[in-house]
Amino acid sequence: MDLAEVGSVGGFFALRTEAVAGHVDPGAHGGAYDSYVPFAEIYAGDIAPLSARVDTVAGKLGAPERRVAVSVAQLGLAARLWSVALGSAALHGEVPDLDPARLYWDHRRTSPDDLLLPEPRAFPASGGTTASGGRTASGGTTATALADAVREVVQYRHLVPLATALRADGSVSPRLLWGNAGSALAGAVRELRGWSRRVGRPEAGERADAIGAALFTHPDLRTTGVSRDGSFRRRSCCLYYRCPSGGLCGDCVFDRPPPRPSA
Repeated sequence: MDLAEVGSVGGFFALRTEAVAGHVDPGAHGGAYDSYVPFAEIYAGDIAPLSARVDTVAGKLGAPERRVAVSVAQLGLAARLWSVALGSAALHGEVPDLDPARLYWDHRRTSPDDLLLPEPRAFPASGGTTASGGRTASGGTTATALADAVREVVQYRHLVPLATALRADGSVSPRLLWGNAGSALAGAVRELRGWSRRVGRPEAGERADAIGAALFTHPDLRTTGVSRDGSFRRRSCCLYYRCPSGGLCGDCVFDRPPPRPSA
């Protein structure tokens, strides 16, 4: 797979793809990969790296509650996962297989160095034309088929078990976490739309819009926000406003920050 152009969209769309012999271990490449762990281990119950990331976020933001840091940490990971998968689907008509056993994460790093996918390969997506003769992605794969692949790769294999792992770290509402997932997806579509205009690739932006719209038909995402004229307004809040220097995100459900809880 060619993920170099996908990474050019922005840091959230990039990931490391160095081949590692068999696995990632402390001795590989002089210890360069010693802190990477496969997401599968986290989803299986070893949430220490995830809790460490939440600790870091809480410290940087001065989060008054654990759930605020949990929310912000999850929002960042959701944005990374959606962006990588959706970017490849929109630009090249194929979705990278982000198998949790093969996708490694370093909780100490930020994009584009936090994710490592050795020897990337495409996730199977059914091809063909739409029943109405509608537009298909490069290689003849429909936007609906690409959305199905992205949903499997990101939503089912990562966001669902990630939410479970995060709720083991701290109490946080499932509705809030799905709201974050919807916000992150809408943000990835928006970034791709802007990039496609800047580089003269309008078909990539149109494909991102079509795939995003199909993804938002899922019950867990359908009610997370309202899309209108290319913008997205979520129906929940990520709680960032509760931090000492926090404010409202561009798609926040609130028009003005609610009063912060008293110390």
